Amino acid sequence: MTLYTARRASLVDQVIGQLKDEIASGAWAVGDKIPPEPALSESLGVGRNTIREAVKALTHTGLLECRQGDGTYVRATSELSGAISRRLRTAELIEILQVRRALEVEAARLAAQHRDETDIAAIDEASARRDASLAAHDFGSFVDADLDFHTAIVAATHNQVLIELWHDFTAAVRSTITSAGHDMANNLSIPHKPIAEAIRAGDAEIAARASQACLDEIFRLLKAPPCPR
Repeated sequence: MTLYTARRASLVDQVIGQLKDEIASGAWAVGDKIPPEPALSESLGVGRNTIREAVKALTHTGLLECRQGDGTYVRATSELSGAISRRLRTAELIEILQVRRALEVEAARLAAQHRDETDIAAIDEASARRDASLAAHDFGSFVDADLDFHTAIVAATHNQVLIELWHDFTAAVRSTITSAGHDMANNLSIPHKPIAEAIRAGDAEIAARASQACLDEIFRLLKAPPCPR
């Protein structure tokens, strides 16, 4: 009985590893519905109970999400991502803003040091869409463009750990952009262009200070106390 149990546990662990590989490789992206139990059982050559236990384990860690009557979906790319996602669902707005500051100020600094022409083009394109959305009072497009602007800066760091953390954090960032953006006229006062200009110029310290000023203005709009410097 002990040997059987050990073998079964080993098989479940093996399937867990295979499912994780599908997620890590991008074959199953966040938001994708994974194949049903019968298909997984056939493709992996194991019983449906083994598949069920492996899926249950990955659901517990936050990588997968089972939706009753619908199926199982990828919720995160790693256990860390899953933990972050669970915590952010109950985080206060000020806590999210404080983490935004920590990530974005350093991202601006690194982007100024490591950006290339493709990165600069992506930042400028998102900035132009943000300005156009503000001028047109198109709130939905504004939120998308603003998030794309900050995401392009993070991508310009070429720091894969930071990029992955940001990916897990984007839903929370969107919530702060949405909260600050309801009065779109006020967003004209949030200084985004200096960040892009400093990154283009390769000035890391000015880029970091410009990002700090941007976040301070968002704190002001949301009537939250600014983060300590």
